[in-house]
Amino acid sequence: MTLRSEREAVVAYATALSELTPGRTGNLSVRAGDAFAVTPTGVAYDAFDAADVPVVGVDGERRAGRMAPSSEVPMHAGIYEHARPGAIVHTHSPWATTLATLGVSLPPVHYMIVAVGREVPLADYAPYGTEELAANVVAAMAEAESDAAILANHGLVVTGPDLETAIENAHHVEDLCRLYVRSSAIGEPNLLTDDQLATVEERFESYGQQPEDG
Repeated sequence: MTLRSEREAVVAYATALSELTPGRTGNLSVRAGDAFAVTPTGVAYDAFDAADVPVVGVDGERRAGRMAPSSEVPMHAGIYEHARPGAIVHTHSPWATTLATLGVSLPPVHYMIVAVGREVPLADYAPYGTEELAANVVAAMAEAESDAAILANHGLVVTGPDLETAIENAHHVEDLCRLYVRSSAIGEPNLLTDDQLATVEERFESYGQQPEDG
């Protein structure tokens, strides 16, 4: 089966979308070479198996799978073509979408933002599933050097080296959006400086369990 492990990963992580997005509004994908496996369109997250999962080329052409792919294939394909991450998660998570409806980006209100960059930029609005939206998202992420973007009046997209990381970082961004909205309701949030963020980035390089010498 074409991209077997990637299609199995889509099935394994699809239900995690239910924690991030209402109904069937989210989608995710995982890439291998010049193609990616992506969630099918309009199907409950627990209602398909690996053989159903569509495989699409980075050029946008469908290659395999019993079901039709997500309507956001142009956005996934565009990101893979330009940024070349290993996985993408797209949600309509409530706090990120709150910022999307306000038309604002997520600034560095907390050091955990460096999981995706120094900010989460706002991509200009375009209808869902269009090449225009894909171009807007790619441009926003590239300009901000970010692995995530808030889509104006739409939702959130987060990339990562694999689906586990992309899902985890989608949760990080959603939590920070909630923090930003709540703190902004009380006063003007204090933002981290570039120097402070650089220090966090340096410390993150040695975060977690490190291999022992010898």
